[in-house]
Amino acid sequence: MSDTTETPGKTPDDFNFLDPEVQDCPYEAYQVLRDQAPVYRDPHTGQYVISRFEDLREVLLDTENFGNGGNRAAQAEARPQLTERQMRMLAVYEENNGWLPEPTLAARDDPNHRQMRNMFDKAFRPGKIKQLDPFVESVANRLFDAFIEDGHCDWVHQFAVPLPLIVIGHQMGVKEEDIWLIKRATDAWVRRFGQMVSEEEEREALDLEIEAQHYFKKVFDRLREEPDDTLLSDLVNTEIPEWGRTLTDGELQSEMMSDTFVGGSETSTNAIGEGVKILIEQPEIWEQLKSDPDQYLRTFVEEVLRLESPVQMLGRVALNDVEMHGVTIPAGASIGTRYAAANRDERRFECPADVDLERKNPMAHLTFGAGIHYCLGAPLARRELYYSFKTLVERVDEMWFAPGKNDFKHHPHMFLRALKELHIEFKAK
Repeated sequence: MSDTTETPGKTPDDFNFLDPEVQDCPYEAYQVLRDQAPVYRDPHTGQYVISRFEDLREVLLDTENFGNGGNRAAQAEARPQLTERQMRMLAVYEENNGWLPEPTLAARDDPNHRQMRNMFDKAFRPGKIKQLDPFVESVANRLFDAFIEDGHCDWVHQFAVPLPLIVIGHQMGVKEEDIWLIKRATDAWVRRFGQMVSEEEEREALDLEIEAQHYFKKVFDRLREEPDDTLLSDLVNTEIPEWGRTLTDGELQSEMMSDTFVGGSETSTNAIGEGVKILIEQPEIWEQLKSDPDQYLRTFVEEVLRLESPVQMLGRVALNDVEMHGVTIPAGASIGTRYAAANRDERRFECPADVDLERKNPMAHLTFGAGIHYCLGAPLARRELYYSFKTLVERVDEMWFAPGKNDFKHHPHMFLRALKELHIEFKAK
């Protein structure tokens, strides 16, 4: 296999990842980066972008040189102070009696990360997650029941959004009628996290986030008084031995917004949406999947996760000066870990742009990361995708894009890949 596949006439400087058009279809840019600049300092963000599979895997596994919490002294020296806008946004929390963001599990390094992760590992133990299978499947069928006789739906809004949101809400002990209040807040948080909003939009997003914080505060207080068997009760009441305490309200609030409701629903939503788009665009894959779901369904889930990585990129920090491909990454520098680029690296995958339901070792992608920060919610996400597509195969015979209703655009976002909508028509079984 050739080490490179040249994209003629283009260089990395031709692409701006803050451009919604580039974000909408980033794969040419990823190819150029992998071929010409596998370690690329993005002039628009200042990040050192890593795009090849083996390089990214090295960054994720090497905790001595790369971290999430990072070398605070080096970061302070390498980065500018908070901007006036950032200061104004932080003041909004105080003005509205909110909780300032605390470092989440994903943003911590060992030993602090390991100590906190042990608690989450117990709460997310495999046996407890497996018990959710009947519930996930029942939610999938219930959502289908609402539109199956219509012969059409907006797959994103009527299925891909509510299914994981209902499931994570169930785990957290949140009433189903309340999940849409939380969804408003998480949507706003996601837009703000994407770094492509105006100051006015960011302020509106913060107001919604703080509204959700006040909602969760009441839930935390109730669970401290009356613990139950929900995952959230475990997180509220379990003491971290090395810390000698349970999580504070501020720490819990950050986990609710970032790792739990966004991490636990948004990414599954994105993959469920992209999976159906793939099946309609490639009817031969749909026919193959229908021919033997038991054989092909789990591989299809992995191919969707690899091809259309719902998390396109996250960040790491260089803890020391590191050299890769002749480029020196200085201590304190921000690193853009482009999972979606690595997952299409032809140096690692044969025919990486294709769906291959016979692919060997289909789980060997980096969609959920690697090493100590491997995604805690991966088993749940896989279950949500599996039962989404299983229910689709069981209840739909044919499907196609609704004529004239789709532009197939994605929400502008630096980190996530999310279809705005997906209008489909179908013939039910």
